[in-house]
Order: sequence, then C-alpha cells, then structure tokens
Amino acid sequence: MDDKISRVDPKLLELLVCPLTKGRLVYDRELNELVSDKAKLAYPIRDGIPIMLVSEGRKIVD
Repeated sequence: MDDKISRVDPKLLELLVCPLTKGRLVYDRELNELVSDKAKLAYPIRDGIPIMLVSEGRKIVD
C-alpha cells in the first residue's frame, strides 16, 4: 500500500480531531486511516487527504 499519509503535513494531523466526538485520532498505517476509538470510526485518507466526514467513516466493530 502506498504511504499517502506522507503527503499530509504532520502538524495538520496533530490538529485534526474526530468531527463527531472532538476526540483524538490515531493513524493506522496499515489501513491508511485515522481512527477515533471513542466514536468507533475510521476516517479514510485518499490521495494524502484525510476525509473527515462522519458519513465517510468506517464503523469499527469490536
């Protein structure tokens, strides 16, 4: 998988929060997603751009 996150400014990633909970996000390098444990959602990163829409988030099932 391409490491497209490298095109996103690391400072931007530090500022991004979950749009639903306003909580912290964790980068999942393997799936190229930003994960909100609190919301149980994973937001995709497409072409180096984090897609921070709740409707685009993938539900995480325990």
